[in-house]
Amino acid sequence: MSLENYRFHREHTWVKLSGKSKKVKVGITDYAQESLGDIIYIELPEVESHVDIDTEMAEIESTKTSSPVIAPVSGVVVQVNEELIDHPEIINEDPYGKGWIAVIEMDHPDEVDDLMEHEEYESYLEEER
Repeated sequence: MSLENYRFHREHTWVKLSGKSKKVKVGITDYAQESLGDIIYIELPEVESHVDIDTEMAEIESTKTSSPVIAPVSGVVVQVNEELIDHPEIINEDPYGKGWIAVIEMDHPDEVDDLMEHEEYESYLEEER
């Protein structure tokens, strides 16, 4: 899978860009889902709620721990992945595809410029380990 259109936050979340749209899909990285282990529950953000960059937008529970999902951009949640309510394990199975968490309409699309490209994120992970 190509991660060319993805940008990564230091708190292990991603945004997927689609053209010049102000709407981005948001999820957690493969590294994050692997660190969490088997995901058993996710508290999704409310549709039409506003999230601020670098703040908690959702909560994930796994067999190991509970962890906040940090918003990689600011904006309004316009859609959530309701399939995750009954099947949170989809995040483990496909974190960059079917395991997306929400769609955010960005307040400030230029915030994406401060996120890491895939290669930068991989280097960041190496430093973290």
